[in-house]
Amino acid sequence: MADSLRALEAEVAACRRCPRLVQWLGEVRVHPRAAFRGEPYWCRPVPAFGPAGARLVIVGLAPGAHGANRTGRPFTGDGAGPFLYSALARAGFANRPESVARGDGLRLVDARVTNAARCAPPGNRPTREELERCGEFLARELALCRSARAVLCLGGVAWDAVLAALVRNGLPRPRPKPRFGHGAEADLGEGAPRLVGSYHPSQLNTNTGRLTAPMFDAVLARAKRALDR
Repeated sequence: MADSLRALEAEVAACRRCPRLVQWLGEVRVHPRAAFRGEPYWCRPVPAFGPAGARLVIVGLAPGAHGANRTGRPFTGDGAGPFLYSALARAGFANRPESVARGDGLRLVDARVTNAARCAPPGNRPTREELERCGEFLARELALCRSARAVLCLGGVAWDAVLAALVRNGLPRPRPKPRFGHGAEADLGEGAPRLVGSYHPSQLNTNTGRLTAPMFDAVLARAKRALDR
């Protein structure tokens, strides 16, 4: 299983199927943020991070142009990373709260972090077609994460992408479709992971108080309880 996921991660990192995103990543490389000028940028699709046998899979929207697109690891090097990994550390899913760069010693425990879209999109808005192309990677990843008992979806786009990926993997399309919301949960039947929803830990949400640390801790606690069901 681990070897298969590593092969998938290598395939993800080499993907060039979305011309708009390939062009955008080239522009980001040429025009980095002033604070990171002189630093190397990853500027490729960003693979998942975390152990293959994790029981919790966390799915975000897309890499940040000057965060994961720079560091090559999800939620690393941008404003959302400290919020997410600090919460994971408090819940016992990470060995430390910092997420500065690959090789910084951060290790996930029983959790795996990935995204619905693997390339940083302009304006942080992937198109429907781009999400559908990446949906193949997400479906294959979820199929290979056979130990997964819960999927924490960070935002409505991730929620919809995970549902679509599970249907692509053979899950009967749920009727009615489970609705996303902060703290929402969906039991998709025997053999399927439980879906848990949370607002995305973007700086927009955390700086405005739409998502607070206690709110996110509570959602993580619900996801953690789902692991033993």
